Amino acid sequence: MKKNLIIAVLMTLVTTVLFGLLFPLVITGFAQVLFPKQANGELVTRNGRVIGSRLIGQSFSSPGYFHSRPSFAGTGYDAANSGGSNLGPTNQSLIARVQGDADRLQAENPGAAIPIDLLTSSGSGLDPHISPEAAEFQVPRIAKERGLSGDVVREAVRQHTEPRQFGLLGEPRVNVLELNLTLDEISPKPATR
Repeated sequence: MKKNLIIAVLMTLVTTVLFGLLFPLVITGFAQVLFPKQANGELVTRNGRVIGSRLIGQSFSSPGYFHSRPSFAGTGYDAANSGGSNLGPTNQSLIARVQGDADRLQAENPGAAIPIDLLTSSGSGLDPHISPEAAEFQVPRIAKERGLSGDVVREAVRQHTEPRQFGLLGEPRVNVLELNLTLDEISPKPATR
């Protein structure tokens, strides 16, 4: 009995060190060598200052910026508190929030069909992408606010539309942060983000 207990304790210690410490360190080391940009969060810098990540969404509230999907991660796009709202389809809070967003978006672009990703959050609440349809829906507002033609804004959307991964995984998508940074290069930045 004593011998079995000693073996069990030693195995626990050995596997904890191997799989809890050494394995993660080795994998992190490989990631830093093989994929350093991705391993460090694909941070986006401007003028030596980190302004965001290609992998984590951000909230853009100014009418001159493309808006991301709604987020329920913490106070919104909080990587330390990733998750959805977990509200069911009959929950009155969810219904009221979606209806309010739909009314606001319909007023912004009367008569246009609202893409579903502008009304629903992703499972993580951190999705940095919107669909090309969601970007197209926002083009008239962006063009008006920035004093640009719709064609210029659509071209920026087209340039930032990423295809399906390997031609078949996922859906075409647009990275909101990168698109908004391109808009800042094309025309003056709106007052608030």
